Amino acid sequence: MARDSQTRKQIILDYCAEKQLKKAGAAEIRAIEERLAQSSGAAKRSSSYIVQVLRDAGVKVEYSDRYGDAPMPEPYASSLKGKLKFHDLAEAESSIRELDSAFRAYERAGDRTGAAFVRSILLKGRLRAEGLAGSARVQPQKRREKAEIARWFAVWLQTPELFFDWLELRKRSTEFLCEFGAAQSAGVDDSPPGQG
Repeated sequence: MARDSQTRKQIILDYCAEKQLKKAGAAEIRAIEERLAQSSGAAKRSSSYIVQVLRDAGVKVEYSDRYGDAPMPEPYASSLKGKLKFHDLAEAESSIRELDSAFRAYERAGDRTGAAFVRSILLKGRLRAEGLAGSARVQPQKRREKAEIARWFAVWLQTPELFFDWLELRKRSTEFLCEFGAAQSAGVDDSPPGQG
């Protein structure tokens, strides 16, 4: 898998060098998708992956989709990059706690831009989790878990001040325990925000 990912990344970087790309838009993204499809052994990658590889390589990308990350200026980029993680319930909760902590710090400082970036990251998380929950290529148990995580993101976006109280009650609910088991509930962090 790592080799395949490296190969796809290299194909993107080679295309970038070949075309001497300094700037990329929808046409360039489509051309790279076609190049990846033509290359033997390179499975289809999402346009958001291509965008991220290009941005990491210093290319100015003028393209957005519902799953891709919008460019973020400093100081927000360095403090928020990589904070959105939701491989499983525990990782999702940890990620929401970190992002909530950043959100509250930005709010205390009166930094509306920072707070808006945090909200946009959590919205992106909800959209990505919903997409995975609806994908037939994802195992049924993982789809249910992603649907639960999407619900967590949605509740935080609606009522961030009540989210952790709601989450504690949610993890103790019969529905949650039946779906994910007591072990999952016990494995999810119950400490107050900022202390987990």
